[in-house]
Amino acid sequence: DCWHPSYVGAPKDGSAWTSGGDCTKHVIRGGSWDNTPIFIRSATRSGSSHNGGEFDYSSLAGFRVARDLP
Repeated sequence: DCWHPSYVGAPKDGSAWTSGGDCTKHVIRGGSWDNTPIFIRSATRSGSSHNGGEFDYSSLAGFRVARDLP
C-alpha cells in the first residue's frame, strides 16, 4: 500500500491502496520483538521509504499469515 495518514477512504474490499497518498513510502503494519509492548499489535502502522540508509525499516519487515474466515 501507499502511505496514507489514516484509513479514511481506504478500499473496503481489502485490496491494496495504490492511489493517492505518498507512494514513495510503504506501509508497515504491526510490531515486532524490537518494539515496546504498546506497539506489538496489528493496528500499529507507520510509513517507511527505502533509501538505502544505515537504518532502514524495510530490513525489519516480515510477514503475517492471515486467512478469511467462512
